Amino acid sequence: MLAEPELKGAQTPRLFTAPTSFLSSSGQEAVELAAMAGLHLFPWQQHVLDVGMRERKDGKWASFECCVNVPRQNGKGGIIEARELAGLFLLKEHLIVHSAHEFKTSRVAFQRIQSLILGTPDLRKRVKRVLNNTTETSITLVTGQSLQFIARSGGSGRGWTGDCNILDEDMILGDDAMGALMPTMSAVPNPQLWYLGSAGIGSPSVQLARLRRRALAALESGQPDPSLAYFEWSVDPHNDECSPMCTDHDGSDDPLSWAKANPSLGYLISPEFVRNERASLGTSGIFERERLGVGSYPSDTEDTWRIIAEDVWRALADGTSSMADPVAFAVDVTPERSHAAICAAGRSGEAVHVEVVDHRPGTGWVVERLVELVEKWEPCAVVIDPGGPAGSLIPAVRKELELLGLPDLLIEPKTREIAGASGQFFDAVASQAIVHLDQAPLATALAGADKRPVGDGWAWARRGVSVDISPLVGCTLAVWGHAERADVEPEGAPNLW
Repeated sequence: MLAEPELKGAQTPRLFTAPTSFLSSSGQEAVELAAMAGLHLFPWQQHVLDVGMRERKDGKWASFECCVNVPRQNGKGGIIEARELAGLFLLKEHLIVHSAHEFKTSRVAFQRIQSLILGTPDLRKRVKRVLNNTTETSITLVTGQSLQFIARSGGSGRGWTGDCNILDEDMILGDDAMGALMPTMSAVPNPQLWYLGSAGIGSPSVQLARLRRRALAALESGQPDPSLAYFEWSVDPHNDECSPMCTDHDGSDDPLSWAKANPSLGYLISPEFVRNERASLGTSGIFERERLGVGSYPSDTEDTWRIIAEDVWRALADGTSSMADPVAFAVDVTPERSHAAICAAGRSGEAVHVEVVDHRPGTGWVVERLVELVEKWEPCAVVIDPGGPAGSLIPAVRKELELLGLPDLLIEPKTREIAGASGQFFDAVASQAIVHLDQAPLATALAGADKRPVGDGWAWARRGVSVDISPLVGCTLAVWGHAERADVEPEGAPNLW
């Protein structure tokens, strides 16, 4: 029996666009120089350099901007190093600026290329100065070319005019950094920007989202973007509407999906490691983002209060409002399990009062606090989404409710009911049937919330990794639980607050 061929990563990206008008490319020379320095590039890395370093008839770059969006540990650093070597030793670019979100990342990049240059006699003899101190990290040649390493988060590169600007960790790149950089390049005869990173992580990925939208627009229209070369290794994941037999989308547990998103699979990354990584990360969404390139990208519109306008929400605030019996509680937890929220809903005149009862780091406190609230206020419902991060708390909550003789208090909404609850909350706000205390955790959650499709409806989603919407999800579920159970519970229990 013949052995199955070893699984290898796709050497061409799933999403690709680049200008088609060019005369030549310096990419092959860059590849050869890198090899001389001991850096041997994979075909996909060579392809990126060949396309990104294409030149027009007038000698200028065909692509003013080059963006490489590839999952971590595939070797984007090799592309950066080859481009920087070429800029210093072949292209005679006066200044190359290498930036990352944090300086520790820039320092690692500096150490790598320093090793390549100083380890190659023909290159080392052309070095005038290497600095690595608290004020400057750079490599300068005797002919004047310089490669500088900076951190964007400190604003240390503001005002520098680079012929080539390498923007590493481009999934953390916003308007401030771009606003500082772009004007400085207007006087450079032939500037070029390189963006390199992995999938978008929400609101920090402002510039990456813009580049990706341009690439998608070019692919949709069939007309290449005139100044952008975009390379994205990723999968097209299944959605809620996919049938079990769907072949139009990619499954996260399919090795062919791993190969599609990781060009260095079988070279730098083993299928066995990816399999173990998948098992360890489970269905948290982290595996899909970090290994399969499934990102979250902000829109180009206002990045806060996108679903419910701030003025609409603030108008519903009433600092004197309280809830009448019976009330409903709900629990939600962030996907990273960094925070949890217990929320409540109950009648307040003709409106429904929503409130964040408790919101703290971690999850270890939740069950004990929830039991305390149940014993004190005799709610009509306790709602926990079994498919969400808080679902892991259900066995412990159920056990405690059974001990209290209240096994039917717990409600576990189905997927369609989650969508219904989100729509119900939105409609209640629109019709001014919600009242609240203007609590900061709930306002922050609403400011950073987005929608995710669920069947024919939608549910709340976070827009960025730093956005905690557990208070919003908790209040939404509490309102739904109150609507489901309030009319069947006995009257007469005391007000909540």
